[in-house]
Amino acid sequence: MAETLRRVLSGYSAVETREDTVEAGPPLLLLGAPGSGKTALLFAAALEAAGEGRGPVLFLTRRPLQSLPRSTGAALDPLRLQKIRFQYPPSTRELLRLLCSAHEAPGPAPSLLLLDGLEEYLAEDPGPQEAAYLAALLLDTVAYFSHRGGPNRDCGLIVALQTQEEGDSGEALQLALLQRYFPAQCWLRPDAPGPGECRMRACLEPSGLGPRTEWCVTFQLDGEMKITRWPTQAYDPSSVKSSSPGGQP
Repeated sequence: MAETLRRVLSGYSAVETREDTVEAGPPLLLLGAPGSGKTALLFAAALEAAGEGRGPVLFLTRRPLQSLPRSTGAALDPLRLQKIRFQYPPSTRELLRLLCSAHEAPGPAPSLLLLDGLEEYLAEDPGPQEAAYLAALLLDTVAYFSHRGGPNRDCGLIVALQTQEEGDSGEALQLALLQRYFPAQCWLRPDAPGPGECRMRACLEPSGLGPRTEWCVTFQLDGEMKITRWPTQAYDPSSVKSSSPGGQP
């Protein structure tokens, strides 16, 4: 799902492209420290996918979002919001149960599966076997959704994982294991902020499907999110996007 996240960061809209050119791509791992804006970007990706017209979006998280974006226009089109289905599995056991019963869910197959806070579920069973099983089950679930959706209706997968600046060897091993299942990654790293803002450097590594690209993601105190291309890269007028995620994870 690197392409969906690239459109979010670049300000591109899928509605401006042919619907049948939108591809799910490999599963993506969204990585960052606490407060880096992972949840905000996940929700922005959900809105982007909801506007593609390929199917609903399934957003899994332990608890409801504190607030939704306050921006106006297409990003908060009520029709897009209606296509995002939130579910709140409170434990690893409930998450596994939900994924295992995905074939029983009525309605059209999702075009995108989002999971926020993977580290909270892994903390219950921190062993490598448990992490591998959950990652494999996530991939199996999106494979089933893709099969159910039919030709050119692949389901994408984006999972957010909290990282620590000084992780121990166990966390490093766990991350290395997860990267085998998620070949594409987007890292959110802190950058020197200006007055009254939080600024992150977003680095997208799409796993051989395109060049590594970087953006500057700035969060204002009122929750407004502004995204611009990283200064060292060529300027693109379409690379500026402003939205209001309302809060960072």
